[in-house]
Amino acid sequence: MAKQNDPQKRDSSPKRDNSQRKEKDKEKVNSDLTEKVLHINRCSKVVKGGRKFSFSALILVGDGKGRVGYGFAKANELTDAIRKGGELARRNMISIENDGITIPHEVLEKWDGAILLIKPAPDGSGVIAGSKVRAIFELAGISNVMAKNMGSNNPINQVKVAFKAIAQLCSRNKIKQLRGAPATV
Repeated sequence: MAKQNDPQKRDSSPKRDNSQRKEKDKEKVNSDLTEKVLHINRCSKVVKGGRKFSFSALILVGDGKGRVGYGFAKANELTDAIRKGGELARRNMISIENDGITIPHEVLEKWDGAILLIKPAPDGSGVIAGSKVRAIFELAGISNVMAKNMGSNNPINQVKVAFKAIAQLCSRNKIKQLRGAPATV
């Protein structure tokens, strides 16, 4: 009979892998994030044996507290494309300058063929926007905003122009400083 303190028995037991612990830690950190699949595209390539399908996925991730990100990924399997897009979205998160529940000022932005106008809205008006831009503001936790998409209906361009417009937002105090007025807290 082997003793419990036998060194050979201890060495033969499987060691804990640090990567498993790191994955669990990542899940805990990102557990407050909400993920939404915005668009899925299936492409087919005709080869000698038939058709070969590949998938692309546009994924949004937000915490409802002013942080949101997007990821666009391609893979041969749909689940892999969604997983890769979610990882990219978590890596590329940005913060939105907001005045409690709306944005501080109006922004007009262009990207490729897409043009987006976003405006602050009064309390109680909700998110007035197209489906792709609406999802961005809802995941960011902004509840009163008006957005008008003009030009391209391509969902990827709509999301890119929305994030470019969000990057243009400044706080009210910063705008006052640029104009030379004293900033208030």
